[in-house]
Amino acid sequence: MANNKYITEAIFKWVVYFIGLLIMSFGIVLTIKAELGVSSWDVLHIGLYYQFGLTIGSWTIITGALILVMATFLMGRIPQIGAFINMITIGIFIDLFLLLPFLQTPDSFLGKLLMLLIGIVVLCYGMGLYISAKCGAGPRDSLMMALVEKTGKSITVIRGSIEIIVLFIGWILGGPVFIGTIITTLSLGYMAGIMIPFCEKSTNKLFGKLFNPSGKLFETSLLDRKA
Repeated sequence: MANNKYITEAIFKWVVYFIGLLIMSFGIVLTIKAELGVSSWDVLHIGLYYQFGLTIGSWTIITGALILVMATFLMGRIPQIGAFINMITIGIFIDLFLLLPFLQTPDSFLGKLLMLLIGIVVLCYGMGLYISAKCGAGPRDSLMMALVEKTGKSITVIRGSIEIIVLFIGWILGGPVFIGTIITTLSLGYMAGIMIPFCEKSTNKLFGKLFNPSGKLFETSLLDRKA
């Protein structure tokens, strides 16, 4: 019975994890389809591509690997397997969502802006959901959480600071910057600061009801961090 319960709990965690990745990928695609400017990380990846060649996808993987090394050093432990799965699956999910025929860029600026803002909210909700499963945050979110633990600063401050620094480096390298890039960079930290604690509470509550009325999905949490 104990083994069956452990397996069921593990399946639940991974289901939540992959649903979160799907939702986050869909949010990323919405921001791309809005065509108002790429995110700060994509500005960096494109800037590296302009300066050093290879492909944008290659730089996504390379920077992800380097960031995981940084996060490992800061946390003093190797990231969970989900961090490495994240590196691979996010790209696949994004490519699949981009193939959906009904996801078209609006004609008007207001329509594009609305799609961008919805994409940011969806992206951050998906981020919070997959992080709440504690199967391992992706490279960039692992760095964010490591810095939150290390500095004691809020998610909003850390995420916002990372986005601004990455945007600046990408811009220096020649990456494209437009109004949507600025909106995304300034708002992601704020939305992540709301969505991550919200999803942690929701997932813990659901997990407790399903498996253990007094239990939690994970022991360490960022719930006490202020947005």
